Amino acid sequence: MFNSVPWIESIPTLWLQIALIAVGLGAIVLLAETLHQRTARDSEITRKIVHIGTGNVILVAWWLQIPGWVGILASVIAGAIALLSYYIPILPGINSVGRKSLGTFFYAVSIGVVIAWFWPLQQFQYAAIGILVMAWGDGLAGLIGQKFGQHPYQAWGMQKSWEGSGTMAITSYVVSSLILFAVQGNIWETWLMSIAIAFFATVLEAFSKFGIDNLTVPIGSAAVGFFLGQILSLG
Repeated sequence: MFNSVPWIESIPTLWLQIALIAVGLGAIVLLAETLHQRTARDSEITRKIVHIGTGNVILVAWWLQIPGWVGILASVIAGAIALLSYYIPILPGINSVGRKSLGTFFYAVSIGVVIAWFWPLQQFQYAAIGILVMAWGDGLAGLIGQKFGQHPYQAWGMQKSWEGSGTMAITSYVVSSLILFAVQGNIWETWLMSIAIAFFATVLEAFSKFGIDNLTVPIGSAAVGFFLGQILSLG
């Protein structure tokens, strides 16, 4: 990938890969903070920009075959920054001081967990499913639920909407289907597994107190896909 540019050849490939991901993440955070500071956008929207954009990095890591330890280390660093931001205004557009949610921290932890689990097994698709179901499913569900949620319901003491949960289910199914279709093709197991993943992800997302869904949805979605794949003898 990098061999066509002479001066780049002298730089170890791993560092180029890390730099590529770092630049991408930096651009996402910069965009979110710019929107927050200059356009007075709702902080929830800027958080969703980072939420969705960050999740897509798992595809880049998979494509570049970045070593698992790099992803785990990155999640540890991101988690530490997230914790600090609850007390110090490091990234006010993403985490406001005193915010009663550990969602950003849990998100970072979940990325490290799924990478630590599935990278050594060479089952990258399940790590991607877990993170992207969280990124796109939960991200869009939150936005749709807030803007168009006209049919509320209570789940474990949390106010949710059927519009948001429906968005979560559909998006989770689409994400899972696309990834599994790319890996194992157009077979009935692909669609069955996607339905199961979408169902469990939607149930887990309904319980989002303190942002715990940012941990349970990625790990739960990945686990359902992996174990169902093993049962169906696909792994």
